[in-house]
Amino acid sequence: MDIYGSIASFAIVVGLLTLTPGLDTALILRTSLLSSRRSAWAVVLGIQAGTLLWGLLTAAGLAALLSASQLAYEVLRWAGVAYLLWMGGQMVWHSRKGAASEATPVEQPGDGRWWPAFRRGLLTNLLNPKMGAFYVAALPQFMPDDVPHAVMGVLLAGVHVCEGLLWSALLIGFTGLVRGWLQRPSVKRGMDRLTGVIVIGFGLRLATQQQ
Repeated sequence: MDIYGSIASFAIVVGLLTLTPGLDTALILRTSLLSSRRSAWAVVLGIQAGTLLWGLLTAAGLAALLSASQLAYEVLRWAGVAYLLWMGGQMVWHSRKGAASEATPVEQPGDGRWWPAFRRGLLTNLLNPKMGAFYVAALPQFMPDDVPHAVMGVLLAGVHVCEGLLWSALLIGFTGLVRGWLQRPSVKRGMDRLTGVIVIGFGLRLATQQQ
């Protein structure tokens, strides 16, 4: 398989993965609905920065530690579990107090909320060992012999990032159409509670999964 065929095949695989509803989709929708487009794009960029970093680590061979070392995998897995449970618990707690976290309807430049949203997306991605396992398992299958692995790893991760950005743009655009109705306090509390439960569910599922 040549480089163009590898990229096309990988694009199909990660395209299906991107369209599958999951934690990333829930976080993007929740942030876009309850906060602002600026925060939503910060979450998106954090997630995609994590995706690109996984591609770079895989190309460098470092992510293979997740497959080769049970200890490395377990440390990352339980760190991810703790983070997801904490984040989901925070969302549920804020909804019980009657104020969804990050609930300001419109954020002003410099209000300090861009970085926390970016960090949330980045940590959610990097603390998911399944992402590393996927890249370790998938990328070698799309690596032509005549292309440096580091270069090809960056190219393939870039394809994944581009598809993720396109899908995120559609999600954020959709939420913009229904933002007015969803800005009602009762709806915002319900959305925060629902997303928190989903995030906790992902954390519990990660806790019960084995390598």
